[in-house]
Amino acid sequence: MASDSETTPLVRVHSTLVDELPSRRIRIIQVVCAMTWCLFAAGPIFGFAALKPVLISEGVYKDLCPVDVLSSSDICVERDLKLNFMFTLAAVVTNATAFIVGRVLDTYGPRITGIVGSFVIFGGAVLLASGSRITLFDSYLSGYVTMAFGGPFVFISCFQLANSFPGHSGLVLALLTGSFDTSSALFMFYRVIYQNNYVKNLSLNKFFTAYLIVPVFILVCQLTIMPKNSYKTVETLARIGKTGIDETGLPVDSEDSRYDPQEVNELERTRSHLSIRSSKSVFEEIADKQLNDKSGGVHGVLHGKQVKEQLKTPWFYLMCLFTTIQMLRINYFLATIRSQMTWYFDSELTAIKINKLFDIALPLGGVLSIPFIGLILDNLKTLTTLHILLIVSALIGLAGMTSSIFLQVAGICVLVLYRPFYYTAVSDYCAKVFGFETFGTVYGTIICFSGICNLLQSYLDKLTHFSFHMDPNPVNGLLLGLTILFGGSMLGYVKGQERKIKRQAIISEALAGAE
Repeated sequence: MASDSETTPLVRVHSTLVDELPSRRIRIIQVVCAMTWCLFAAGPIFGFAALKPVLISEGVYKDLCPVDVLSSSDICVERDLKLNFMFTLAAVVTNATAFIVGRVLDTYGPRITGIVGSFVIFGGAVLLASGSRITLFDSYLSGYVTMAFGGPFVFISCFQLANSFPGHSGLVLALLTGSFDTSSALFMFYRVIYQNNYVKNLSLNKFFTAYLIVPVFILVCQLTIMPKNSYKTVETLARIGKTGIDETGLPVDSEDSRYDPQEVNELERTRSHLSIRSSKSVFEEIADKQLNDKSGGVHGVLHGKQVKEQLKTPWFYLMCLFTTIQMLRINYFLATIRSQMTWYFDSELTAIKINKLFDIALPLGGVLSIPFIGLILDNLKTLTTLHILLIVSALIGLAGMTSSIFLQVAGICVLVLYRPFYYTAVSDYCAKVFGFETFGTVYGTIICFSGICNLLQSYLDKLTHFSFHMDPNPVNGLLLGLTILFGGSMLGYVKGQERKIKRQAIISEALAGAE
């Protein structure tokens, strides 16, 4: 058992951290408020598949179709492409904005970041509500993209709440992320209410006018209850999420089961006996060993290097290419699911049913995936996780190219679970390989680049309509092929580097033994 002198510093620092925080009641309210606005404003644009039928029914872009098309529910190629482009551009803006938000957050703090987001979302909702009355520019496109721009401001600004409860940062992050994933359900509920006329004549104007209460709620929260300064930086949160250790080098939870007091005391005595001086605490040294064992040796491979050096390595650009093609595949399917299902089954009714299933499964998958994401990332090596990503992605692609309802539905069910798992796995990879000091920049660069490349989605959509006469197989086959190419290249490289690291470790141990 550790003596009082050995345990007191940890307890004292932990107590100090808690004492510096607002009351428990206020922190609970802060988390609940953040979860609420994330649920309604963080990523509703990803519910486009559910909103699209409403847009069609409301006559959005009807003027693009030939004059002989009388019903607003009819859709021509030009109109379909224009509607899909709304989502394509919005998805690009959302992912590209994440990098900008990080800079704003670091410079001005979470309150200003959240306030900016509330004003942006308010403007986007006004544009969407006024779409039928504005003729000077495309108000629907501008409004949807503006809402996409505001989402990351209000979502990323609340990440720092993860350390509002020391020792429970993982739970808070899971709640916030789950709220973000579920936010795509907003338009699903709107579509259900609209199509069943639960609220009489709930037009786009009425819906988005009512939606203005959301950015107002965010603004009021930011000006009253939310913290002005961040509890922790993104890099510190990444460290806490992986090790439970903050920037002081001590666990945020004094009873963290990952750090056995006996092991900590033995390492401290060894350091003292050998007069070893280290910039890392004993907890950080233990955490590094644990992460290195769990990662298969790749943990820390680029730690301590400048960002410019890190971005030039295959560790970065192979993951960046793989992420880009995954994001492109997912968003292309999300925007075109109804037309794809119509082609595969030659039935509009079947396509509508599968579309409705997807609308429900997408937000639900984000919530259901939380437990197994942690299990996989905490217990499997990095290379094994990458194998899972590639194999599951390939299986989803193959299932999505068949005329089997069972395989298509199974593929959709796996896809909605795979989507949040993939983004979390990329984050985990960046933290382990590149380190916490450059985590925000590296991860932000990958997501930003991938998001910009999603502009190719519009070109792929045009190819499907005009060159392949609505046959999605050529595009799906191309995306699947690139997935296997980029994913296989990344796996090959990481596997080779892992072997190299293990050989160097064996040589080092042999040399140390010889001495």
